[in-house]
Amino acid sequence: MRIALLEDDPDQAALLVLWLSDAGHQCVHYAESKRFLRAINRESYDLLILDWMVPEMNGLEVLNWVRGNVEWQVPVLFVTQKEDERYIVEALEAGADDYMVKPVKQREMAARVTALGRRVGLVDDKTSIIEINPYHIDTKQHAVAVDGEPVKLTQKEYELIVFLFRNVGRVISRSHLLESVWGTNPDINTRTIDTHMSRIRSKLKITPENGWRLSSIYQHGYRLDQLAGAAS
Repeated sequence: MRIALLEDDPDQAALLVLWLSDAGHQCVHYAESKRFLRAINRESYDLLILDWMVPEMNGLEVLNWVRGNVEWQVPVLFVTQKEDERYIVEALEAGADDYMVKPVKQREMAARVTALGRRVGLVDDKTSIIEINPYHIDTKQHAVAVDGEPVKLTQKEYELIVFLFRNVGRVISRSHLLESVWGTNPDINTRTIDTHMSRIRSKLKITPENGWRLSSIYQHGYRLDQLAGAAS
């Protein structure tokens, strides 16, 4: 998963980033709340990890902003020294998905992160078939069909399709797409994504008439939507 971490202690942040990297995730660290929120506003992340006591805005204020401004219900995990039950209840009632009290243990944190990802369909739960009318995606066979007809795809087109259909309804930033599908430095200026999106629209017949829309979101990225009234 692509994770954003808000933590003002540099040693703690370095440790958490290392643990998350060891578990196969990509983690970007922010030490100040406002920088964190600017990043959330322009980028897409699969999970947010918040400390409570951070400069400018505390973690609860950040959580309230996220729940009021981020369209997708991104999972939020608190990792903080605040261990009193009232803080835990306050965070969970404000929309946090999980809460860990420092010092945290590496294996437990990895398990909780995986559980949060699985809950929203971002971590592979061994489900090999994605079936949303008129599409059938078999991740074991690396095969895609539209209305039962196989579609010939390049490897990157296939990987991009799987990523999009696992994130239906989410705005995915260009850098997120590049990192997750191409493993490419997000600062590279490329039209690769636009070209692939155009091919996917054509090959999968993604049109409003077929009940789907693949939109370019200005200054953000792309979003795949199943339109209201489309059969599932």
